[in-house]
Amino acid sequence: MGNADYEYPNADCVHRVAIPPPQPFFKSLKYSLKETFFPDDPFRKFKNQTPSIKFVLGLQYFFPIFEWAPKYTLQFLKSDLISGITIASLAIPQGISYAKLANLPPILGLYSSFIPPLIYAMMGSSRDLAVGTVAVGSLLMASMLGRVVNYIENPNLYLHLAFTATFFAGVLQASLGLFRLGFIVDFLSHATIVGFMGGAATVVCLQQLKSILGLEHFTHEADLVSVMRSVFSQTHEWRWESAVLGCCFIFFLLVTRYFSKRQPKFFWVSAMAPLASVILGSLLVYLTHAEKHGVQVIGKLKKGLNPPSVTNLVLVSPYMGTAIKTGLVTGIIALAEGIAVGRSFSMFKNYHIDGNKEMIAIGTMNIFGSFTSCYLTTGPFSRSAVNYNAGCKTAASNIVMAIAVMLTLLFLTPLFHFTPLVVLSAIIVSAMLGLIDYQAAIHLWKIDKFDFLVCFSAYVGVVFGSVEIGLVIAVAVSLLRVLLFIARPRTFLLGNIPNSAVYRNVEQYPNANHVPGILILEIDAPIYFANASYLRERITRWMDEEEDRIKASGQTSLQYVIMNMTTVANIDTSGISMLEECKKSVDRRGLQLVLVNPGSEVMKKLNKSKFLDELGHKWVYLTVEEAVSACNFMLNSYKPNPMKDDSEGWNNA
Repeated sequence: MGNADYEYPNADCVHRVAIPPPQPFFKSLKYSLKETFFPDDPFRKFKNQTPSIKFVLGLQYFFPIFEWAPKYTLQFLKSDLISGITIASLAIPQGISYAKLANLPPILGLYSSFIPPLIYAMMGSSRDLAVGTVAVGSLLMASMLGRVVNYIENPNLYLHLAFTATFFAGVLQASLGLFRLGFIVDFLSHATIVGFMGGAATVVCLQQLKSILGLEHFTHEADLVSVMRSVFSQTHEWRWESAVLGCCFIFFLLVTRYFSKRQPKFFWVSAMAPLASVILGSLLVYLTHAEKHGVQVIGKLKKGLNPPSVTNLVLVSPYMGTAIKTGLVTGIIALAEGIAVGRSFSMFKNYHIDGNKEMIAIGTMNIFGSFTSCYLTTGPFSRSAVNYNAGCKTAASNIVMAIAVMLTLLFLTPLFHFTPLVVLSAIIVSAMLGLIDYQAAIHLWKIDKFDFLVCFSAYVGVVFGSVEIGLVIAVAVSLLRVLLFIARPRTFLLGNIPNSAVYRNVEQYPNANHVPGILILEIDAPIYFANASYLRERITRWMDEEEDRIKASGQTSLQYVIMNMTTVANIDTSGISMLEECKKSVDRRGLQLVLVNPGSEVMKKLNKSKFLDELGHKWVYLTVEEAVSACNFMLNSYKPNPMKDDSEGWNNA
């Protein structure tokens, strides 16, 4: 249909916008709750099943091992055995390194790679996630607990608070999964995580300067300025032996990683490199007695499996509040990382993981971990990537890794006595450099400048402030963006695509033509109290701008304002008041307001509020084309002021 050809519409061809039948309140509430908490419909497979099958399905839901174990094959065992041994070679040196980063005894890194992986293997739904401690979680715990308790002056209290924080982190994670509140984690956007992880990785690398330079006294602050001041104020205490050793091992680890990336079939080279570094470093120190020349070593590690720690939880004031706060923050970060990593690898293998089940699994392993001398664990990307590349088939690779760590705890811990701390720092630095994803930041800059601002704010907040400040800034900026999306929705001016009946945004389609005498607007968001005032003012401005344009061009005066509400999914009472005010404003100008295709919820509320009766049902159309045809017919057949036209119109014919 062209712009000039308007015929009297055939009433038989016009479809009225239906008002949905009223629904009982509790039925609507039930539907809303289901969509909020059970969007994946986890109970679907339980329908029409016998009680015994329902019991088995319920058991498989909470313990997926009962689902994949009966189908387990010898080929799966071979693949999982190789994967488990490979990730164990990475988990042992990383576990010791990250425990030192958290200012905890190194043996806790091994404890945390034994019990939690066994629990995850039974309860986790990811085949590729390799469980263990993470650098960012370790840094967060050291930063938050270190502000209250000095780990050097009061090591026992610090250790017990770490267990307590892990317990509360697990309680939070499991509760989010059980109560289907996983969507809360989604408030940590991709841009937030990229910036936060990059900033935390930078801070972790800076912290390693203490061991690399062989410094005994170092700042407890994590920001860039404090670290640089601490480093350069002690230049006379730098140990060149330690610095050379550290740089050599960092270079070795980065070269092996680069080689494995270029040659994926040799993934095991970078996976074995940290353990090889520990062995080489230990031999070098042992043979040269470097510990007597300023090279710090781990020292004695306790043999034996995890001792119980449930009685060590600090559940009294004044320290319980600190443990809860630390647990909540570290728990959310660990959860976000674990679920993001699990989903990434599940997409590669084309299978689905349940985010809420993952939360329950991760939370449960942290709760039990806190009872068995473990601290915060999740699914780190580096370890999971090695697990994936090694060809794991099921979560049994975590069991193999746990067995390897168990054997290490029982028989091999004395071998780590001469392991230099600088090698552990080199392992941490090489792992952290992979978390500084500058390519993702460049991509954000190209695609969405606001997302880049979120990313950059998080990075700067962590590096120049603290890990907590960076996290708060990132979440605050992300929430600000969500509020801006809600409070400042987009509205578009629509025009007619030449030689068609299609109406589109004139900014996106510059060839779209204005329809004489008619202003066509589209609202691209639900109408709530947060944006109602803005929309009222914006619609008024659209009308002013259109009238000015008409006066300047000498075209037909404005007679109709059509509002396309196809994308308005919902409306509240403030939104209805806004429409009522808009109608009065339009009436005062001698114009007619026309609505197009309000959704079912919107129609239901407009009808209950009597707004449809006030507007007139004849001024609500199913499509923009029908609305424009009717308005043009009125313009060409009746008086110019539609408000003085008392006819019921063709829509009621």
